[in-house]
Amino acid sequence: MFYFGGFVLLLTVLWSVFKTKEYTPQELRSFSDTLVVEQETAPKFGLRAIASDIGKMPLIMRKLGWVQFFSWFALFMMWVYTTPAIADSVFYLREGNRQDLYMEAANWVGVLFGIYNGVSALYALFIPRIAKQLGRGKTHALGLSIGGLSLISLFLIKDANLLILPMIGIGIAWGSILAMPYAILSDHLPAGKMGVYMGLFNFFITLPQIVCGFFGGMIIKYFFHSQSIYGLLLAGVFMLLAAFFVPKSKR
Repeated sequence: MFYFGGFVLLLTVLWSVFKTKEYTPQELRSFSDTLVVEQETAPKFGLRAIASDIGKMPLIMRKLGWVQFFSWFALFMMWVYTTPAIADSVFYLREGNRQDLYMEAANWVGVLFGIYNGVSALYALFIPRIAKQLGRGKTHALGLSIGGLSLISLFLIKDANLLILPMIGIGIAWGSILAMPYAILSDHLPAGKMGVYMGLFNFFITLPQIVCGFFGGMIIKYFFHSQSIYGLLLAGVFMLLAAFFVPKSKR
């Protein structure tokens, strides 16, 4: 399966490389009617250029940074703690303390994660239509809200089969997280700096996961007394916070 997954990943990358048209900076500038790249008196290179671009970061990108922080912190908590949380709260591992129960829980979580990814792929097909009706900002806020409530519901559900229902909501949020922040941001970036700022925007994906990696375990251990299910509850709250911080979009 690992070889198959690697082959599929390589195939999709090659497809994108050879099938996606790359516009020149001149073409990108011609697409923008209102956003004009400011001419620098002296060109900047390397770290100096990056520092300059960060200092001139558009306001909406800073606002979306908070959305991304809470979203990806929540996702990282979910990826790390769903298996032990479900093992304890649904399969009652603490009572039985059996290795086979944990393996059963882990296998079921694998199925659940497959479901939310499948839902995400299907939901992505409908995002353009929904965004056309609601606007990009409201569409993303709606998706995050559904995801946040779904994560919180994991704290309450005690039936393994019923866990499929919140996975549908999490799949909707996942589909929105992968698409809508970039769609919102693209309307507010200078054409000539599109690639730079899109690259810097990925910082708002990695930072929250690094923070969660360092502090998530301590939060679970010292604040929640090693009960992983509360990590999913916290993830739901964080995703709702992400929905709250979604800025209004022009489209």
